[in-house]
Amino acid sequence: MAEATLDRAAIHAAARRLEQGELVAFPTETVYGLGADAENPAAVARIYAAKGRPSGHPVIVHLAPEADIGYWAASMPAEACKLIDAFWPGPLTLILKRARHIPDTVAGGQDSIGLRCPSHPVAQALLRAFRQGRGGVAAPSANKFGHVSPTTAQHVRDEFGAEPDNPVGCILDGGQSEVGIESTILDLSRMPSHGPVLLRPGRITAEQIANLIGIRPRMPDAGAPRASGTLDSHYAPRTPVALIDTVQLPSMLQRLAFAGRRVALLWYAAAPFAGMSTQSDIAQIELPADPDGYAHGLYAALRAMDSANADIILVESPPKDSRWQGINDRLSRAAFDSTGTLELIL
Repeated sequence: MAEATLDRAAIHAAARRLEQGELVAFPTETVYGLGADAENPAAVARIYAAKGRPSGHPVIVHLAPEADIGYWAASMPAEACKLIDAFWPGPLTLILKRARHIPDTVAGGQDSIGLRCPSHPVAQALLRAFRQGRGGVAAPSANKFGHVSPTTAQHVRDEFGAEPDNPVGCILDGGQSEVGIESTILDLSRMPSHGPVLLRPGRITAEQIANLIGIRPRMPDAGAPRASGTLDSHYAPRTPVALIDTVQLPSMLQRLAFAGRRVALLWYAAAPFAGMSTQSDIAQIELPADPDGYAHGLYAALRAMDSANADIILVESPPKDSRWQGINDRLSRAAFDSTGTLELIL
């Protein structure tokens, strides 16, 4: 979205709503966020209530590009400065030690805080308008807790319903989110003892981080800070989800057809599925075979398949290389509560 096309009046009205303690949904390059004034505990509590989010599950604070990070973080490791210079604005969240004066409501009671600077022009304009760019907007994804994240304004409307029951004060429409899955989350709050720890993979990979700071991030340990989107079950549609290897998909589809089951299918490798579009018992979406294109369309596809009145959503398992790590992370969490469903319906 070009700077000249921004609806300045809508953005400034949304900023005033945030300053008054209301909730505002807004686009980022990853997914749409449900925002509140990060320094207003009552406003942050409204996020938790609207989403049905556990109070101990922290949220990420979004900052304008010119924001004073030192206001929010008690310390700034040298690695954080390098990562900020390289990847902000962009889809990278850094976990740092929280400054004492910042309310712990945004951190789920922890002594750390998640910070990021989004690159979407609407998000940046909102953050610059909110408290003259000196405030922070706490913003998890704009959906009910555990559900598929929204990547369009319509997804947010679908999630929370019509007024007057909708708890969202306003929704800024910035088109479909470019990245399509949530930001990479990197813990730097324990650098002396643990080094960098990758809490949630995303578009920015562990290899990119390692190449920049010279240390490969570790996997989470038992003492790692809690972070957004890291529960075993998350990003889940209401329809059960099963991941199936490419070579097993044709036979699985035949078995499900024989059992009279209606299938919603997400796939990306075209060769094994020639002619499948003629089968009336399969709702299907083909996603791009590159990780950026796949991630961009994933959540919209899951939402569409969730509306297909299917017995199960089959997802062709993506490749396992590092560029697909964020996608595989989201899909494994989406399918977590559906373990065993295939066996039950066959």
